[in-house]
Amino acid sequence: MSEPIEVVLFDMGGVIVELGPLDELLGAEGTRADEFWPRWLASPAVRALESGRCSVERFAEDLVEELALDLSPAEVVDRFAAFPRGLYPGAVDMVTSLVDGIASGVLSNTNELHWNHQIDADTIQELFHHRYLSYRLGLTKPDRAMFDHVIEDLGRPARRILFIDDNRINVDGARAAGMRAELAKGPAAATAVLQRYDLVSSR
Repeated sequence: MSEPIEVVLFDMGGVIVELGPLDELLGAEGTRADEFWPRWLASPAVRALESGRCSVERFAEDLVEELALDLSPAEVVDRFAAFPRGLYPGAVDMVTSLVDGIASGVLSNTNELHWNHQIDADTIQELFHHRYLSYRLGLTKPDRAMFDHVIEDLGRPARRILFIDDNRINVDGARAAGMRAELAKGPAAATAVLQRYDLVSSR
């Protein structure tokens, strides 16, 4: 018999929060999602920002150079600030519908700008029991160190933690650390995952 789930962790962007079109973020660089996300997650500029090691202004300067963007750093900052579009419809109900005794958490590669100043920031910050934010921890997905830290902090066996992310790379990283992890984009797909694990309340 498999171990029961005790904690459900959600990625923020793409699962809880809707993100804008990739071509609105970086222009032509963002048109192919299958090529964009691996490059984004491996980007030195992105990793520096989302591990809390640089300002958003420095991030924009470095990203323009790194990707040879036909944008100014100021334009990148403006586009990046507008990338989160707010909570998906149904996201709050999904998180709060977890059965009694199941803790919820957010496990996100993010930054101070998006966490504190995005649309619906106040609601998002109060939605979860646990908050694992890359820029505060100095750790990023899909690195093993991020998942190991979360497992240790929760004080539960890895197999009793379910992680839902919209990026296959991060799902694979969580599984490599021993977590249960599933791929889902948006609340409807994430709710279907929760239903398969019998984690949704009928109330």
